[in-house]
Amino acid sequence: MKYTIDKNGYYGKFGGAFIPEMLHPNVEELRLNYLSIIESAEFKKEFDQLLKNYVGRPTPLFLAERLSEKYQAKIYLKREDLCHTGAHKINNTIGQILLAKRLGKQKIIAETGAGQHGVATATVCALMGMECIVYMGQLDMERQRPNVERMRILGTKVVAATSGNMTLKDATNEAMRHWINHPTDTHYIIGSVVGPHPYPDMVAHFQSVISEEIKNQLTEAIGNPYPDYVVACVGGGSNAAGAFYYFIEHEHVNLVGVEAAGKGIGTSESAATTALGRIGILHGSKSLLMQTDDGQVIEPYSISAGLDYPGIGPMHAHLFDTQRAQFLNATDDEAMNAGIELSRTEGIIPAIESAHAMAVLPKLDLNTDDVVVVNLSGRGDKDLETYIKWGRY
Repeated sequence: MKYTIDKNGYYGKFGGAFIPEMLHPNVEELRLNYLSIIESAEFKKEFDQLLKNYVGRPTPLFLAERLSEKYQAKIYLKREDLCHTGAHKINNTIGQILLAKRLGKQKIIAETGAGQHGVATATVCALMGMECIVYMGQLDMERQRPNVERMRILGTKVVAATSGNMTLKDATNEAMRHWINHPTDTHYIIGSVVGPHPYPDMVAHFQSVISEEIKNQLTEAIGNPYPDYVVACVGGGSNAAGAFYYFIEHEHVNLVGVEAAGKGIGTSESAATTALGRIGILHGSKSLLMQTDDGQVIEPYSISAGLDYPGIGPMHAHLFDTQRAQFLNATDDEAMNAGIELSRTEGIIPAIESAHAMAVLPKLDLNTDDVVVVNLSGRGDKDLETYIKWGRY
């Protein structure tokens, strides 16, 4: 199991828990208890019932016939956009809030970029009757206004992060500061496979339902659980972690992560960490991140609010480092064009994050009998203003 986490919280040389002393009790409480809780029969029963009856799982695996004809391969879309709240994020928030309740927490905090994790957190807090605060970059609040209002309608307090470039990194900083100051009654629901151990492993575990379903659905559709390619966008990387999870040890399955190139990796406006990053420590774990020679974080950029993060989770850094997964990137324009293509070819308007995954289909060396699963991680309702401003349709 060379690609999975070890007992010290590392994927190869990436991971760990690099945290201030004041956060140690919070993280240690999680580390000591999370596996016994989430592997218990009682937890699994409640988690599975909520995924089925509240989230709407299993999500469909859809054969996109017109795209398949264009790219001369069998293109399947894993329809995470059909989850309640519109994205895969709710798989993890349900898991973590059930965990938080069993740890006796009364309050929840979270960070969000595109707003989908924030909405998913606000949703489960409303469901469970728990107080919720979500930190969101001021810039992201402006370009994801519908999600801000959804969180407020659900009863969550949305707090603007006004430092840095006012996006996901800065919201994460603010959420961690809050957690340091409220260690005993509050659980921090991190939305991606980032942060100190055990978060990357825990989030990947909750999202693994995606690849578990893909295997079952492909077996039913084609008699074979293993596709030739699994493609997913990567910011921090939770939807990709979920889509890759049960295929990682099967090396004949090509794993493709797609990062946001922004204006281009040769510009100063990008978020393609594997192309531009180096080993460093960010938000409590050792991974790859974009940084200056003296270790200062380089501000990322993407038209997608959910992908402009300056690092990737340690699981993905390890997959990149070992060459188990291929990491490609797509520019703003490539992603937006792919979003329009999917809309007009299959009648599905994707989140701009997901459109990045669609954008690499022309870059893959596909054969006519190849089975390609693209994880369609979210729907495009939240991005209509960005599509409108981009305007080339």
